This record gives sequence, C-alpha cells and structure tokens, in this order.
Amino acid sequence: MPDVSPGPDAAASLALARAAAGGDSAARAEVARLADPVIRYQTEQFCKRFCHDNRFRYACTLQRPWGSAPPGAPLCEWGNASYGWMLDDLCSERRLGRFEGRGQAGLGAWFYQIANSLPFYERWKNWRFGRRVHVPAYVAELGPLAARVFLALRNGDASPLIAQQLGCAQAQVDELARRIVGELAGRGRLYLLDPPRGESLSAPDGEGGGGGQRDLPSLDPSPEQAEWRTRLGEVWPQLSVTEQFVLEAMVIDEREANDVLQALALLDLPVAEGTPASATNRQQLYYFRRKTLARLARLMEAG
Repeated sequence: MPDVSPGPDAAASLALARAAAGGDSAARAEVARLADPVIRYQTEQFCKRFCHDNRFRYACTLQRPWGSAPPGAPLCEWGNASYGWMLDDLCSERRLGRFEGRGQAGLGAWFYQIANSLPFYERWKNWRFGRRVHVPAYVAELGPLAARVFLALRNGDASPLIAQQLGCAQAQVDELARRIVGELAGRGRLYLLDPPRGESLSAPDGEGGGGGQRDLPSLDPSPEQAEWRTRLGEVWPQLSVTEQFVLEAMVIDEREANDVLQALALLDLPVAEGTPASATNRQQLYYFRRKTLARLARLMEAG
C-alpha cells in the first residue's frame, strides 16, 4: 500500500484545489506532491500487470530490480509515460475544479479513492492500449450535448446523474436520450449502447465525463489476503533470481514452457546443476518449478 500523506484538512484542501485549478504554480506543486505516492504505487501495479515481454528487453524506471533485462538494456518508456498520464488525470484543472471535500476528506484521501477505482483503471487501459469509443456522426448531429449523452448512456448512467454532470435539465437529457435511442434503433445499431464487457477487471469506463466524486473504490482485500501478500513480500527476496523468474513466468504470467526455456537460455539461467541453461529440457523445468513452489510454501509457513 502507498504511504499516503493525509495532507491538509477538507477546508484547506478545498482552497488548495481551487488555487491549483486557477493556475497557481505553488499550489499545483503542492497538489502534485500529495498525489505522488498514490501515482507511484498505482503506476507500478498497472505497469507490472501488463509488462509481459518488456521485462526481458528493457530496464524498468519504476522499481528495480524488476524483470530480467540484460545489463545495459534501454529504459522502458511506459513507466514514465504512465506516471505522466496519472498526474494529468488526477491533477488536471478540470478534476481539481470538481473537488468538494465531501465527508471532510482531504486531497490525499480523494486522490487515493480515485486512483483505486475501477473507472480509473479502465481509463488508464484506454490510454495504454489506444482504446477509443466512437460517437456516430448522426448521433453527434442531434445537438451540442448529444455526444456526451450518448457516452453517458453507454456507460450506464441514469438521466438524473447525466443532467447533473452536464449542468442541464433532466427533461433535456430525457429528450436527447429518446432521440438517440430512436436513431440507433432505426439504423439497427442499438447494440452500441450495450458495449461488451470482459471477464477481467473491466467495469464501466470513464468515457463520457466520469468525474472523480462518483468514482467508486474497488473492494479492499480481505485481512487474510493482505496478510498473505505481506508475508509473500517478506520471503520473496529469499528466492534466487532463477527461482523468481520461473515463478513469475510460469505461475504468475502463465507463460508456455517453451517460451520460458528460450528466455532461460537467452539469460543464461540454469535450473539444474551441471546442465547449461541452453540444454535445459521441459522435464527439468517442471521439476524446478515444483521444487521452487515447495520451497516458497515452507518459507511462508516458517513465519
């Protein structure tokens, strides 16, 4: 978990957010300082989740050591780019202008809530993988607010919430929604308001004016899970580089044995004494994995 500073109280945070949104350089620097630990933690988590083969080719800029990149490998650009994206998402003038200090929450707690929400995670994936939601031209032509109403409907928002977000009357939203649905139905494209949902960590995305005050935090892990993760973090450094690599590749990332064998040969990481890495076979690799898992279990139980 990030070491989040509580920061100023709600009243001071509100004044700070207003000053930063107004362009005050000192206030913006203080806001960025409050967001920094949250951004560092989430950037590291998100990047690792989608790092894949980058860890074999590039040196990570977020946390070292990470992966098995050869010495002198170029730095991975995704880490710094992700940090910049999160800083812009959390500390933009538009975002700070929405801060209201509800529940006596300060800016530090507010940033933590947003960054741990599923919409934030989906927005990051949209940026990371270039995902975009296209608004049909015939929908946009229905009115100046039609595109935003379309995206909000696609996101599953109710009309009172849409009206509040857009600052207009609910009757206007209802009329636009009726016209949008009628236009899509007439063209056989009503499915555009019901996008496919994956079985991963997907949730309604942040398109269509998703604001920080309505971002819902994801569920915290159970105390048992949190304790298990803490213990794993304590014993993980006791494993060798080869043991860590094999578990990351085969258990965490579920990579095929042939891919792992090729990577071991490339990195010159033998798993059997007296057998060069390039000569390791599948049977030796699976035996090494079972032995490493058993060792990890013993280390976990020893605590």
